[in-house]
Amino acid sequence: MSTPRRSNDLRTMVTIWLILSAVLDPVYFWVIGPHMPPGTMTDSAAGQQFDINVLVVTALPVVLAVWVYMAYAVINWRASKIPADTPVFVADPKRATRIQVAWILVTAVTVMWAFGFGVYELVVPAGAGGGEGPNPVWTPTSKNILPIQVIGQQWLWTYRYPTFGGFETTQLMIPNNTEIAFHVTSLDVIHDFWAYQLGVKADANPQEDNVAFTHTAQVGRFTVRCDELCGIWHGAMYDYGHIVPKATFYKWATSTEAKLASQTKLLPPFAWIYTPDANGADGGYYPNNVVPYNKTELYSSQHVRITQYGAKNS
Repeated sequence: MSTPRRSNDLRTMVTIWLILSAVLDPVYFWVIGPHMPPGTMTDSAAGQQFDINVLVVTALPVVLAVWVYMAYAVINWRASKIPADTPVFVADPKRATRIQVAWILVTAVTVMWAFGFGVYELVVPAGAGGGEGPNPVWTPTSKNILPIQVIGQQWLWTYRYPTFGGFETTQLMIPNNTEIAFHVTSLDVIHDFWAYQLGVKADANPQEDNVAFTHTAQVGRFTVRCDELCGIWHGAMYDYGHIVPKATFYKWATSTEAKLASQTKLLPPFAWIYTPDANGADGGYYPNNVVPYNKTELYSSQHVRITQYGAKNS
């Protein structure tokens, strides 16, 4: 009759765990990590990718410890491997206490590390790239910020450029290597602006100017989706934006401003929020308290002058 060698079992499991952790953590961080979403098109996206990778590297040894224990138990401690007359193992109380204390310390340190890292990564890069509300707690230090207004409506996105006469378009063009302030709002119900590859996600609420910052770092195309159930065609409320070189962007912006000048005059003056009094979900126009059911779509009765982020009056 043989007694299971518990000390040897523990030593074997720890050895296997250490080897797997030492191999798989670097493999993940250096091989898989650079390809993790949301990518590196902006500083906020790159920061989120880094945060995800660090947290995965932290969690992977914990997962491996559970898997190693389960696999070892199934392989070595199943009924067919232990004789029926094997004495019941009674743990040494002092040894059990040491194991419990070690477990509490390791888990507490792991949780506090994740907490500290999360707070640091939220504060130091001036937020996490998501919607920060009308009064952002953290703002970029750059004085050269391009504001772009994102307007959600059933069921499409439009974009206004206040520094280029306030024209509105369904095209989202952004210059590379530029600090961007997205001002996200809605004309009807609650939407959610999710520029996936930019690492930007902000609720589009009526009567709210939800600000999200990011700094572009790569040219390319990115996906824009609505991430808040907003009606029957919610699933079709998506389009694509483009990060282009600065020269290309300014050429596009100035030419679009000139091309849409006659239509921009029909829009309400640029405002950070709009009163949705002329934009019905059924495509009809509501009374604007001036001309009942105006044939021209006036989706704002609130004129707000631009005072933020260097934008000029339109």
